Amino acid sequence: MPEHRPSPYDARVSPETSAGVAVRPPKKLRSRHVTMITLGGIIGASLFVGSANIIHAAGPAAVISYLIGGLLVFFAMRMLGEMASARPAIGSFMEYARVGLGDWAAYLVGWLYWYFWVGVLAYEAVLGGNLLNGWFPVIPSWGWSIALLVLFIITNLISVRTFGEVEFWLASVKVSAIVVFLVVGVLFVLGLWPDASFSVSNLWAHDGFAPNGVGVVLTGVAIVIFSYFGTEIAVMAAAESEDPAGGIKQATTTIIWRILLFYVGAVLLIVTIVPWNQLPDPAVIPPFTHVFALFGVPGADTIMTIVIFTAVVSVLNSGLYSASRMFAALADQGFAPRIVAKRARNGVPVAALIASTAGGFAATIVNFVAPGSGIFDFIMNSAGLVALFVYVFIAATQMRLRMKMTPEEQANLKLKMWFFPWINILLIAAVLGIIAIMLSSESGRTQVWTSLLATGVLIACWPLVRRRLAKTRASN
Repeated sequence: MPEHRPSPYDARVSPETSAGVAVRPPKKLRSRHVTMITLGGIIGASLFVGSANIIHAAGPAAVISYLIGGLLVFFAMRMLGEMASARPAIGSFMEYARVGLGDWAAYLVGWLYWYFWVGVLAYEAVLGGNLLNGWFPVIPSWGWSIALLVLFIITNLISVRTFGEVEFWLASVKVSAIVVFLVVGVLFVLGLWPDASFSVSNLWAHDGFAPNGVGVVLTGVAIVIFSYFGTEIAVMAAAESEDPAGGIKQATTTIIWRILLFYVGAVLLIVTIVPWNQLPDPAVIPPFTHVFALFGVPGADTIMTIVIFTAVVSVLNSGLYSASRMFAALADQGFAPRIVAKRARNGVPVAALIASTAGGFAATIVNFVAPGSGIFDFIMNSAGLVALFVYVFIAATQMRLRMKMTPEEQANLKLKMWFFPWINILLIAAVLGIIAIMLSSESGRTQVWTSLLATGVLIACWPLVRRRLAKTRASN
């Protein structure tokens, strides 16, 4: 008989361990939770407010920027889905990078991802605090920011099901707003809405579809791709669901189409309803607020402010989940202090959650105590390339793991990436192209160099971590 050859996925990838002790949370996430967690993790202020900046730069062709960026993320999710359907794991791509590329890859991508979400926690807490201060000025913005962080720490501590339920309803608010926007927007564009006229010509009537050239459209891809970052939360959440394999398959196929519909569809309607050169400054009037006002919705400004606030706290909630799970996964593999791996009886990594929010608290306080110090800006800028790094690691890892498999193992894959390995090569080349585009602008260069600096610090610490890891494994 032929000798059994272990699958590369048979390596130690444990989704639910706590210092070597298995932990089975009594309540798992349901399919609806996984769906809304995915949508909630990426639909935030970048869509409701930031989309106007892309439209001002690229004109109606901003739709192409969002479409190209979405397709690149779609490819990355499909690759991740192939790996995760074979072996669901909390920590997802970090775990697979360890199996496919080695400890160094898992260490680097895991810490960068955690660092990214700590910055997001601070950013969303500051933004949410400012919004609440506008409604209730008696409490300072920093007070509201701290209160939001504490509130969602408690939400995440209760149980993973509680986190999922809260995220389900928060995400439902902004998803409902986008669905209404899409339905009414189509009627408005076709002239079927009261006081509306057929306006499809806005796509080309004002200096053409790409008034500022194709180069700006490609530059826009470098910006919008960060708007999609967060889809990988679905795979992490699916590993804690009632049906991990089914949840991962759904998350990596149906979810991405919904995201593309929301982003590309919404931007297409905006540039069709409003001439691109007549869209207000988003700092004054966000694009969705402006368009809802055109629909004749009373109190559009107040409604959209509430929706934007909901989007902000939803991302904050998802960010706490992502950061804590990745931190715990790092500790599980020995890349972080072992205490961080400990989980409560309900499966929540309490130490990882508190440690992650400690970073968010620190960044938030720095922003209010020393707003001109540049520390907060450095934290945000230095996490700028994390999305691109993650996509490269996903593409390289999936390529490596597939090449390790026998033809029989490849044939038995539940979810398979198409046109292997050409899409992998395309994705990696696209990331390099985006980085080159970023280097052409001052703000982009700042993100590139600060991100490389943060990465350099992690690389410098790797020999120490590797030595400690070797001693730990030798003693076990």
